This record gives sequence, structure tokens and C-alpha cells, in this order.
Amino acid sequence: MKKILAVTACPTGIAHTFMAESALKNAAKELGVHIKIETNGASGTENELTSQDIKESIGIIIAADKDVNADRFNGKAVIETSVQDGIHKPEELIKRILEGNASVRKGAAKIDEKNTEKESLGRSFYKHLMSGVSNMLPFVVAGGVLIALSFLWGIYSADPESHQYNEFAAILMQIGQQAFSLMVPIFTAFIASSIGSRPGMVAGFVGGLIANATGAGFLGGIIAGFLAGYLMLALRKALSGLPKQFEGLKSIFIMPLVGVFVIGVVMLSLGNPVAAINNGMMNWLSSLQEANPILLGIVVGAMSAFDFGGPVNKAAYVTGTMLLAQGNYYFMAGVSAACITPPMVIALATTIFKNGFTEEERAAGLVNYVLGFTHITEGAIPFAAKDPLRVIPMLMFASSVSAVITYVLRIQVPAPHGGFLILPLVSNGIAWVLAIFAGSLLGAIVYGSYRVGFLRKQNNKLELNNSR
Repeated sequence: MKKILAVTACPTGIAHTFMAESALKNAAKELGVHIKIETNGASGTENELTSQDIKESIGIIIAADKDVNADRFNGKAVIETSVQDGIHKPEELIKRILEGNASVRKGAAKIDEKNTEKESLGRSFYKHLMSGVSNMLPFVVAGGVLIALSFLWGIYSADPESHQYNEFAAILMQIGQQAFSLMVPIFTAFIASSIGSRPGMVAGFVGGLIANATGAGFLGGIIAGFLAGYLMLALRKALSGLPKQFEGLKSIFIMPLVGVFVIGVVMLSLGNPVAAINNGMMNWLSSLQEANPILLGIVVGAMSAFDFGGPVNKAAYVTGTMLLAQGNYYFMAGVSAACITPPMVIALATTIFKNGFTEEERAAGLVNYVLGFTHITEGAIPFAAKDPLRVIPMLMFASSVSAVITYVLRIQVPAPHGGFLILPLVSNGIAWVLAIFAGSLLGAIVYGSYRVGFLRKQNNKLELNNSR
């Protein structure tokens, strides 16, 4: 039996990674192909591919939205694509390997090079950016939740001069702030590392620290990360002519030194102008929160439900995280509500409108209660993927309703993740839950009614065909 390998990875490593794994396994079983899949999830690499696996395989599918170690597949037929393709096009990917329509890594390509370059430019930018995001998220969640927990003793419980002061709360605040303060340097370091390997990480981390210090924030972090990564690539090429005995000197001394100096000078020069842009954007969002919460809720809701954990969703989430770091807890309340709503729409729709769904879909709908309660938007993907042009707008509508109500009621959520697990930290937990359920219920009625009507039409067609 022919053996194919695959690697799946998404920025958060929670849902898409394992959905792609499942889809590829099912497709391989249907096609009678043996497949081994390495997953790069939130808890690390599982089912790692060995050198023997690589040697025995006829090709490898890399379905990843973040950087993975692909150099080990040099000389083999490799398809590098998005994790979404792994979920939605598993059979097509496997057939391309079987039919020999995959390019040989570091070798002659068997597909159109021009199209590959166009695709790879955008994909490489996205992969490098998502590598930064995926490695930053654990710091954001851990630090943000610890800071939020400190507020249980009062909003000023970490201030020694306040009557609310509590020593344990102060410890939580101190640890959380330290973890939170690392998110931009970590974000920047892993963008640079994704492009320029370990030397890029050093320059990127320092660039991120300077972006923090100057107030340039995430925007400065993105600039520093990409500059550091590509600078290291250029420097490595420039020093490629050095004798092998200078390899240690080059990698440990010359490249980090030059990288840190150049990126440091650039970021110190750009820090204040970028900080002005960054602050202007944050102030505009904060003012929109006051002046037009309905418009803000519609935008945030639509972004959060547009691609279920993808780049548009992450843009809203990262913006909320940035504002959390500035002490704005209103924005994240809407983002969290909008992210929780899509799986809740699915869960409620499959419960209320049972006749509109298959037994398998109803079982998957029950799982979405758990996913929704814990702020995992990706649970809605299998349902949206079946009819994206109709279902995604319904979910965007539902998420917008939840976010709008949250902003109108001026609810504050001081933690960047956790779903209903962080309810004790929410300024008005009952109102927040009701806002989410209002949007979710409206969405469930629209989506459930559509599914009942859709299945009725399908059944009528079948009856008509049978009668003929």
C-alpha cells in the first residue's frame, strides 16, 4: 500500500489542526491509501514523522497556516497549502500526490512556477504573521487571565495604598503583567524566526522590546519582525562565502550582533512615528466605542464570525488584546461575545430545529455547547463549510447582535479568553450571557428555519423523482 505523510498546523493549534487531520485520514481511507499525520497543536507536536517515514513515503502534504519544519522533506514530492484546504479538499490533495502532480521540494517543479510564486508570496506573509500570533497567544491568555483574577479582590487590589489591597491579588497582577508584557517581543521574535531561523529570533525579540518601550505596539512588532527576518536572510547570504571553520563565529557572534544593532537603530528611529499611528488607531476605536457602539458591534461581530479563528477573526481578537493592555476592558467584551456566538448558534439550532439536521449533525451540535462556553469559535466550521455563502452571513449577523448589545450595555471583560469560565471576572456577567444568548438565539432561529426549509425541499425533490 502506498504511504503518504501529512503535517497539519493552525495558529492556535486547537481546532483546525485536528479537523484537517481527521479529514485527511477519512479521505485516505476512502482512497485506500496509508497516511501518517503529524499534528502541530497547542500542546506541541504529536505523532512526529520519523526519517524512516519520510524515506518510505511517496509524498507529503503540509496543510499549515504557520511555519513548520519543511526542510526535512527536501527531495520529496511536497504540497504546501493552507489548513483550510486540508479540511475542505483532502481527496484532491491526496490525489495530487498519487498522480505525481506535486513539486519536488528543492527540485524541479511539476506545476506552474509562476502561479506558485504568486500564491506563495501572500501565503508566506500570512504564515510568518500567524507563527508570531500562535506563539504569542499562550502569553496573552495566561497573563491576561491572571491579571483579571487579581480584580476579584477589587479593581485596585494590587495597589498597596488602596483599602482594597490584597497581597495575593498583587502577586497575581505582577506575574500577569510580566507575562502580558512579553506578548509583543514574543510575537515579533517568532515572525522573525519563521523567516530567518534562530538568528532572526534574537534580532526580532530585541525589536519587539523596543516596540514595547516606544509605544509602537503590535504595529511596530510586525515591522520589526519582518525586517529582522529578512535582514538575517540577506546577512546569511552575504556571509555564505566564509570558510566552514567560521560557522560558529558567524551564527553566534556576527549575525546576532549585526541584527540586534541594525534592528535596534531602525526601531528607535521608527518607534515614535509608529507609536503615534498606533495610538491614533486605538484612540479612534475607543472613541467609536463611546460615539457609535452599534457600528462598532456590527464591525467586530462581522469580523469575528467571518472566518472562525482565521486572519480576520484574529485581527479583531488582537485589537481587543492590545486595548486590554491599555486598560480598556470594553472592547474585548464585544470580541469575546462575538466569538462565542457562532458555536452557540449551531448548538441551539440543532437542539431547537431537530428536523433540520441529521443525527450526526445533532451530535456535533451538542459538542458546540462546550466549544461555545469555552470561547472556541472553530466549532461552527463544519456547518458553515457545507453552505458558506448562506451560513456565514447568518453567523455574522448573530455575532453582531451579541457584540452590539454588549457595547450598548457597556459590559467589561478583563480577560482575553476563557468564555463562560471567566464569568466571575465580567463586570455584569448575567447581562453578558443574556447578550450572547440573544444573538445566538436569533441566529439559531434564522439558521434552523433555513435548514428545515432546505431539507423539506430536498425531500420533495426525492419524492417527485421516485414518483416518476
